[in-house]
Amino acid sequence: MRITDIQHCEVRPGLLIEWTLDEEAIETAKGLPADSRPPAYVQESHVRTARSVREDGLFMPTWVGTAFDIPGGVDLQVLQEALRCWTLRHETLRSGFRWSGGEMRRFTLDAEAVSLRRETVGEFSDAERLAQHLQDRFDVAANALSWPNFIYSAVVRDDCTSVYMAFDHSNVDSYSIQRIPADIHELCTAGAEGRAVERAPSSYVDFCDIERTDADQIDATHEIAAYWREFMDRCGGTLPNFPVDLGLDPGGELPAQNGIHGMLVDADDAAAFEACCRPFGGSMVGVLAATSIAVHKIGGEPVFRTMVPFHTRGKPEWRDSVGWFVGCVPVEIPIAQAPDFQSALKMVRTALKSNRRMARVPVARILRLLDSDFRPTSLDLYSLVSFVDARDLPGSGHWVEWKAYILGRMSYGDKVCAWFNRLHEGLHFVSRYPDTDIARKNMQLYAEQLRELIVSVARNGPGRSG
Repeated sequence: MRITDIQHCEVRPGLLIEWTLDEEAIETAKGLPADSRPPAYVQESHVRTARSVREDGLFMPTWVGTAFDIPGGVDLQVLQEALRCWTLRHETLRSGFRWSGGEMRRFTLDAEAVSLRRETVGEFSDAERLAQHLQDRFDVAANALSWPNFIYSAVVRDDCTSVYMAFDHSNVDSYSIQRIPADIHELCTAGAEGRAVERAPSSYVDFCDIERTDADQIDATHEIAAYWREFMDRCGGTLPNFPVDLGLDPGGELPAQNGIHGMLVDADDAAAFEACCRPFGGSMVGVLAATSIAVHKIGGEPVFRTMVPFHTRGKPEWRDSVGWFVGCVPVEIPIAQAPDFQSALKMVRTALKSNRRMARVPVARILRLLDSDFRPTSLDLYSLVSFVDARDLPGSGHWVEWKAYILGRMSYGDKVCAWFNRLHEGLHFVSRYPDTDIARKNMQLYAEQLRELIVSVARNGPGRSG
């Protein structure tokens, strides 16, 4: 799916309906005992960071979501039941956290207690005002520091209904979000036909317990911890940022964020680029090589250091689950030593092959092991470069027809995050960065050089000069 914000996902006027967890369910949750299954390290880090940032006086929205159309008329009761059934599939959505002293404790609502409350918000004739209303609503209703932390909305018209679903990031990742449109379409079709869809994916809450138990077997003497210590030393004692001038004021206020999004290259060039990169590991290796070369040209740093996310759905049982199944890997590319693109591909392949296994140890666990006094000032703890090939996900062939998007939210931050999504129609690119004059100039230059490199490799082969 294309990644954008609520202002650029083709919001159109109509009658706005919303669904939230019923008050009775919320009251029931208040009296629940602690669930023995702990938060995942990534969940705990996310919530603690949000709280730390709030204590510093900044409100940073923490939601991600999706927007998509259901063509034709929709029976609201059928849609509501589809949303309820989908919610019940995924235990993480009825599981939250409360503080006990300085510790986060999980609680989990029984499936039988879950019901959705529907409210008709009203008719919106202005698309811009509707988009702003949705953003403001999601900021509050899908936030890391409150529970429940998800909300569903629909804009109803005669010809189609647009569905908007927002979640605090602790519940979802990219794969989770991109599966939603097909799931809801399937449930709505089944509901209209009076049949059930039987599917019970494994619980992300169970995965959190398993992953945390495994991560806690790693101690400060482990070779992975040792590598991280050296990596952070080479980053100046912290986690990496993008190695170009971002116009940041050391010690100044955290800047607002800006972004770039759009189709980087079309399907033909994306396919040709992938074919060139396939002997070295595919398009993920290719976009990292292209990024390394581009930022070296712009910033001049001889080594490109960044974080690369990998999904942690290593077993088939987690394939259909909704959750934050992501681990990040530190990567170093000595790009100044690469005479051409093929050499850069080899460097990236070597770096990813060496460090891929580190994805199973959460970054938050590493920071704890290293006794780091690292105190986050932004929800983006580090810069990252992410690649996902989404073409095999259910419904991907209909995403353009459905006007399906991944929705993100920009607020404040001093890091650069770049996401590449391989779609049937090409390679989609989105980045958020500090909104300074220098950063805008350099990030635009980065996007332009990426496109030139990828097109050149696609059409001329990888043996060109870097």
